[in-house]
Amino acid sequence: MTHRRVLVPPGRIEGAVARPDPASLHYLSDVLRLEPGAEVEVFDGAGNAWTAIFTGSELSLRERRAAALPGAAVWLAFALSRGDKGDWIVQKGTELGATRLVPWQAERSVVRLEPDRAEVRARRWRRIAGEAARQCGRSDVPEVAVPGTLAQALQAPAGFERIAFHAGAGASLAEAVRPGAAGFLAVLGPEGGLTDLEVRACLDAGCRLASLGPRVLRAETAAVAAAALIQHLAGDLG
Repeated sequence: MTHRRVLVPPGRIEGAVARPDPASLHYLSDVLRLEPGAEVEVFDGAGNAWTAIFTGSELSLRERRAAALPGAAVWLAFALSRGDKGDWIVQKGTELGATRLVPWQAERSVVRLEPDRAEVRARRWRRIAGEAARQCGRSDVPEVAVPGTLAQALQAPAGFERIAFHAGAGASLAEAVRPGAAGFLAVLGPEGGLTDLEVRACLDAGCRLASLGPRVLRAETAAVAAAALIQHLAGDLG
């Protein structure tokens, strides 16, 4: 029933009633063309899901469903890139189980965002993450940070393994991913890779350097490959 899923944030759920926002109500009524009495799956983006009955304006929650949550906590810190590459990273990263998406401004990033534009971009990416979570069956929606600096992107909770992907790095990813870690922060640069100063900053923050193999990957391909491989080695893609 993944085609009949709708995101309703916790603040719009009260007791056994979920009140979708206008965009979600339009999706149920006009896109899916559901009639009152149709069964829908509701998820709140925080890991909870229910079967529900559509009344025409609200959703009556019935049975709680088993949460579809990622197997490993993967934070994907990706450098800003031009075009719609960031959209693609957010969408595919969500589908692959990333729990936090952290865009950052690299020295070699072509895109330069002023604070107001950074906020707008983050809101767009949050909408994309919510739609991707709906489509892929997740009950949670990854947090999307406002684009910031590398120093901000390198911040992670205690117990996280920090991995910076750098062409020519000696360690394989299998060596860098330790099953049982609290989570994983994957740091990826833009087209052209990390600069020497950025590599030093990653090492100073406790990152291990790892490679994605002998081929030169596009920035968006590298980000998605990293998320998939970490989930394979320590998560639910095994």
